[in-house]
Amino acid sequence: MLNIQKKMSNAFLALLGLPATAVGFALSTQIAALSWILSNKYGLDIHDVAFVWLAGPIAGIFGQVIVGLLSDNVWFMGGRRRPFIIIGGIVSTIAFLALPNISGISKITGITDIILIASLIALFLDLSVNVTFNPARSIIADLTPEGKVRTSGFVWMQIISGFFGVFAYFLSMVFGNETLLYIAAVIVFLTAVFPILFIQEKQEQTKEIDAEKFGVWQIVKEIFPLYGFLVFGVFSLFFHFFTDALAAWHNPVLIGALSYSVIIGLYIILNGLKSPSDKNEFQKIMLAHSFTWVAFQSMFIMSGFFIENQIMPNLDVSTITANWFAEKLTGTSQSAASSIGNIVSLGFLILNFIGAIFPIVLQSIAKNIGRVKTYISALSFSAIGYFYIAFFSHMEIDFYIGMVLIGIGWSAVISIVFAIMSERVNPSKMGLFMGVFNLAVVLPQMMSNGVANIIKETGNHQLLYIFCGALITTSVIFWLFVKEPKSSNTKQTIPSGGH
Repeated sequence: MLNIQKKMSNAFLALLGLPATAVGFALSTQIAALSWILSNKYGLDIHDVAFVWLAGPIAGIFGQVIVGLLSDNVWFMGGRRRPFIIIGGIVSTIAFLALPNISGISKITGITDIILIASLIALFLDLSVNVTFNPARSIIADLTPEGKVRTSGFVWMQIISGFFGVFAYFLSMVFGNETLLYIAAVIVFLTAVFPILFIQEKQEQTKEIDAEKFGVWQIVKEIFPLYGFLVFGVFSLFFHFFTDALAAWHNPVLIGALSYSVIIGLYIILNGLKSPSDKNEFQKIMLAHSFTWVAFQSMFIMSGFFIENQIMPNLDVSTITANWFAEKLTGTSQSAASSIGNIVSLGFLILNFIGAIFPIVLQSIAKNIGRVKTYISALSFSAIGYFYIAFFSHMEIDFYIGMVLIGIGWSAVISIVFAIMSERVNPSKMGLFMGVFNLAVVLPQMMSNGVANIIKETGNHQLLYIFCGALITTSVIFWLFVKEPKSSNTKQTIPSGGH
């Protein structure tokens, strides 16, 4: 065991966060490049692009839970999380190399349906990301004690991952999205595969006897707060192929799914007031988190279309700030199409920069007011940012101001929430519960397809950020009823060594 691991030093926490950083860089690359390539290079409309993005949630539904369950109970290649991180990193590398070559793959295979090929590659990439992400987060919870050290572990994960995300969007502006995919293949391979070789896991965790057994039916019962998102996700798949036949059902199913989620949330809150328990707290956190992810996923997928329709008509290509960076660094004049990609990249660069530096601030605040209140405060800034963009974003600078505000919430969404959640579940089944909790990410992501359909139907791209603001506000309301973990008020002792 490395000395830095024995001491639980910041250097070790940073090393521990690198595999998750690889996933974060992969996701940032996907956000920067996938929608842009599909819409500009292959001419897919907003509905088709949203359908391709469904590959991620579908991969997450199966990958996260199954990999989490397996990684709780196996030991090979010197670890229980290590093998999945290594395999996922290698597969992600291959997927990134395939994405820029959809046309070539089409010619070689004889498959002319670009949407089908893109969906398969996206599914391939997302499966690898999901294979990696659960173990990458679980290993942080495995190897850190509850409380402030564990929070620090997830904060370090977000700091490093955030800066790598900033780097991804910077590379997008400098070299373009296609080149970014090749660079991502190298960076993801290096940050996923090699750091995990220097981290020693605890083999005895796989031997712990636990009376709580989990099968498929138990998992189905565990996610009952998410049934609304699940139903709409399944409906979305059929809707894509039978649009005309199911058109009249789309909005009622969407409204019904959201209504169910709100009503079941109120039921969970009332039940928690009568019979407080860790299980009830886990359900509240899971449902509150789900509304957050409908908003963020919708933003990631459709911001390019918003910029194209709401901001670009007010701009002169020669005066766009994002183009200035690209032109100075590359010496290449920017077109209207590349301008959209540049604005998206600079906006998400700002989002990730705030997401990278703010966990340090949030960690300091959490020591004084608690992690839950800190999380609620940060998420509230995201709601303000979404509404700001929706109603006041007419110029390029407005979009960036909104991204600063949204980034404050984003910094908490992918750092503090995992520390809070991990203290409400059985430690010996951390991988499984990380997978179950991830369903509060992937199932709501499928709801973004419904948002895309409404925007396409109405032609009103402003609705994107109005919906996002309303969803985040709903999440904040549910978080108000989440209780602070007891360890937040406990003085943390850092282990000095051993296994």
